[in-house]
Amino acid sequence: MITENGIVSQADVSTAWVKTIRSGACEGCSSRESCGTSHNAKEMIVMVKNTLGVEKGDQVVIGLESKPMIVLSFFLYVFPILLLITGAVIGDSLAPALGMNKSFCAMILGFSFFGAAFLVIRRKQATLSQKEAFKPFLVRKKSLPDSGQCRVS
Repeated sequence: MITENGIVSQADVSTAWVKTIRSGACEGCSSRESCGTSHNAKEMIVMVKNTLGVEKGDQVVIGLESKPMIVLSFFLYVFPILLLITGAVIGDSLAPALGMNKSFCAMILGFSFFGAAFLVIRRKQATLSQKEAFKPFLVRKKSLPDSGQCRVS
């Protein structure tokens, strides 16, 4: 699981907006500029379900499961390449039957399948973004360190 520390910047009964500082996990991600977080390069604001009853100013840990991230990485990076290769192989084998140059037919079908992969990804994006497995969640509320001072009620 990928976790980040943050501070609740706004909260209501069902939703909390958590401000985090972009970490090394974000720096290595190619989608860091388009993941739906805030505009600032260092700070991000992430919307999560308020399952722990947090309030503004609370320190929390948010998490994201690793398995969905691996699935997304495969879908975004490997799937298009597989379709490109599949299209090229099909084009190469169909070229003699179509009376075309093998390389040209392989290139045309390879790029066509590659483009089709991105159309599939675009269509799947909406459904995947609605699934809970692909959304960050509150892991725990961090307790404030005890300052050792007596509190008067």
